[in-house]
Amino acid sequence: MGDALGDAPSLTPAMFQILLALADGERHGYSIMREVERATEGGFQLGPGTLYRSIKQMLALGLIEESDERPDPELDDERRRYYRITGAGRRAASLEALRLARLVSQARDRRLLEGWAGDAQPRLGPGGAK
Repeated sequence: MGDALGDAPSLTPAMFQILLALADGERHGYSIMREVERATEGGFQLGPGTLYRSIKQMLALGLIEESDERPDPELDDERRRYYRITGAGRRAASLEALRLARLVSQARDRRLLEGWAGDAQPRLGPGGAK
């Protein structure tokens, strides 16, 4: 599952979004889902099946780990599991961000981004046409 950028595993889009959500601190599953939705302005939504399947794979790969630290029990549901990014997870996310930056650079070089102002989201018509 490695790539040309190093020995870090290749990440699915869901895995990358989960690592981004955990980059600033520990979160439980529902909080990860909400953060991904917030950060992508609703452009990427994780369903529970995808989230927990990805978490299981990421735990096995050592990209994240379950946290032993718990919030005050009066402020939290004891059934929640909290996750945090590991050093390997941070490296994999960094390599994936670099890979994506290179792809965006290639798209710019090929003038595929002309006409898109700043961070504006493209509005696609039927069949993906602009």
